[in-house]
Amino acid sequence: MINGDVSFWWNQIGAPRPRPALTGDVSCDVCIVGGGYTGLWTAYYLKLLAPDCRVTVLEQRFSGYGASGRNGGWLTNSITGGRDHFVAEFGRDLVGEWQRRVNETVDEVIAVCARENIDADIVKGGEYTVAMNRAQQLRLETWAQSEREWPMADAQLLSAAQARERINIAETTGALWHPHAARIQPAKLARGLADLCERLGVAIYENTTVTHIAPGEARSEHGTVRADTVIRATEGFTANFSQSHREWLPMNSSLVVTTPLSGSVWNDIGWSGRDVVGDMAHGYFYAQRTADDRIAIGGRGKPYRFGSKTDSDGSTHEQTIASLQSLLVRLFPVLGRHGTRPVLDHAWSGVLGVPRDWSATVGLDRRTGLAWAGGYVGTGVTSTNLAGRTLADLVLGRDTDITHLPWVNHRVRRWEVEPLRWVAVHALYAMYGMADRSEARGRAGTSPLASLADAISGRVH
Repeated sequence: MINGDVSFWWNQIGAPRPRPALTGDVSCDVCIVGGGYTGLWTAYYLKLLAPDCRVTVLEQRFSGYGASGRNGGWLTNSITGGRDHFVAEFGRDLVGEWQRRVNETVDEVIAVCARENIDADIVKGGEYTVAMNRAQQLRLETWAQSEREWPMADAQLLSAAQARERINIAETTGALWHPHAARIQPAKLARGLADLCERLGVAIYENTTVTHIAPGEARSEHGTVRADTVIRATEGFTANFSQSHREWLPMNSSLVVTTPLSGSVWNDIGWSGRDVVGDMAHGYFYAQRTADDRIAIGGRGKPYRFGSKTDSDGSTHEQTIASLQSLLVRLFPVLGRHGTRPVLDHAWSGVLGVPRDWSATVGLDRRTGLAWAGGYVGTGVTSTNLAGRTLADLVLGRDTDITHLPWVNHRVRRWEVEPLRWVAVHALYAMYGMADRSEARGRAGTSPLASLADAISGRVH
């Protein structure tokens, strides 16, 4: 089994074609710091709307090196932080319009990939969230009731029998399904977008670490890029900038992938719709059935490194790997028949950006020319596309419907200083773990520990 080496997704398709590093000073109209989905989608839409716009992307390693090439491959319609978080300030009508726009964004990504010949193994099978004990089932039913108030969510509550007919997960008590989600191969999308941007005339410099962002410039050890607009699109690596160190917490997430499973195993499991799959636990998992019939499954593992440090090659703790392997057998007992464990091919980790209120943001300060997007907390495969279109409109001065959505120019207070930050994150996830174990033993309702952790963290489900 490979541990680290960025991700299985990159290992599957091979290392990307190397691009040159910045070697001197450059001037352009828009400089984008970060060569992940946010930066690439923004560059794409800028060139689409304004072909003469001079766009430069600076990436510390290679395009798609971060979360864009390591995520679980969920192209889904979740609003980071939840709709209800924004209703009091913006009203149900505007938040409902936001949800419709996010639904449409799922289809926009699929349409661009089809139009631009990007093969990212996309299958739109919907999102399936399973409950596996009484407490989870109560939360599921409460969530389903809430979703009925948002008809554009198109959520369907499934009984235990209906759910297991779709995907045969052990201990299933029910599930919620909606159609606005697709499975993707993340690295294929990142590679395809980078190549597409280059064809449109975007200058991409890799192996170029930006050390400082200021109005009108992005500085690196190799040179400075001067631009009218500088966009920070660094997501989980944002904490590496001293001026943004406490803005978004870099949360670790880990995945493993099995070897390809046999036809007889899939006959037992089902999952023919290729839905993306998660659960109602507080320390939830996320999974997909890959194009070559593996299961890729992820969870938090060790959630945070002291001082907001970020990883390098994606290496994952052995305890986390063992935990995910055991979870696979719990979900799908067929994988553990005869006392064996599923054979894992690869394990890896990445970081995602978590704002203090768990809500993503996109914006532009017209006074300074500095723009930003991120804090997706795991919803970035979809949110980055909407962010890219929004940033393109903001930069070009286009007054459109999406430039007035609630997340535009949303601001939030910073995270606490160390060691409070490290202690708090690890204590909170320990509380979530204890809550999940209590509920698995038969607790009838949500554990007070989880409710307390939610209240302290500001996390919204």
